[in-house]
Amino acid sequence: MQTPPTGIRIGDEVRDALEDGDPVLALESTILTHGLPSPRNLEVGLASEQQVRDRGVTPATIGVVDGVPVVGLSPDEIQRLCTADGVVKASVRDLPIARAKGLDAGTTVAATAWLAHRAGIRVMSTGGLGGVHRGASETFDESADLGTLAVTPITLVSAGVKSILDIGATLERLETLNIPVVGYRTGRFPAFTVTDSGFALDYRVETPTEAAALSSARDELGLPQAVLVANPVDASKQLDPAFHDRVLAEALAAASAEGVVGHDTTPFLLEYVQRATGGASLEVNLEVYRGNVALGAEIARAVAG
Repeated sequence: MQTPPTGIRIGDEVRDALEDGDPVLALESTILTHGLPSPRNLEVGLASEQQVRDRGVTPATIGVVDGVPVVGLSPDEIQRLCTADGVVKASVRDLPIARAKGLDAGTTVAATAWLAHRAGIRVMSTGGLGGVHRGASETFDESADLGTLAVTPITLVSAGVKSILDIGATLERLETLNIPVVGYRTGRFPAFTVTDSGFALDYRVETPTEAAALSSARDELGLPQAVLVANPVDASKQLDPAFHDRVLAEALAAASAEGVVGHDTTPFLLEYVQRATGGASLEVNLEVYRGNVALGAEIARAVAG
């Protein structure tokens, strides 16, 4: 295990696993602090950790407690982040602010990946990746996830990117940033709650072992980028694509009419879609997350060898 910088605390269970060379899977915490309602968030957080353990892998849910980034939150710390008032969302740029102010925070994909890598964890699972927002040619609104993944050599499992984003532009940025993207048993790029975004992928892998081999090849070449494994939700469990497209168009029109811009856009759109689908989008979201956690655990086992 590499020595983490001062200011990051690694949980005992995670530290022991890393020292022994056992598989570890990093999990983000903003899905718990900002993506799910209470008490569902706590149920999902604890169930996801158990799901990882059931596959012989140590879970490392990452978050910030009293300003200290923690790689491997305890059950009590997960409960605290799920239930406390004033928990903020922290990307990499927010970590020093959270530390200086002693804040509690859920960590985004970017912050989770960065902290996981600094701790020596090689694989991470999330739901959907951030990306380029619609209208970014004028607003320059692009998730910090992309820039961080360009300099953080971790293997990330996600169901593509959220469908509220400009998926084509996001794929172009991933290419520009030299981030390898492969489909897991698919040649199509998924869009979070739907299986096919309409965009093709050049490469695919069929097994966790193939994904691990890609990670090893990246390391052998000394490349700094993450490897993105795009894992689509099962077609039988996705949102109906036509229904999804109609609701998304309505959500975008509502955001424009109400003047919603900047960092308020994503939560507005996601909440609108959740209401308009009668909660169905939330259930698919959870199905996506469970699938990515399961695959991430299997890749972590393959990476550990």
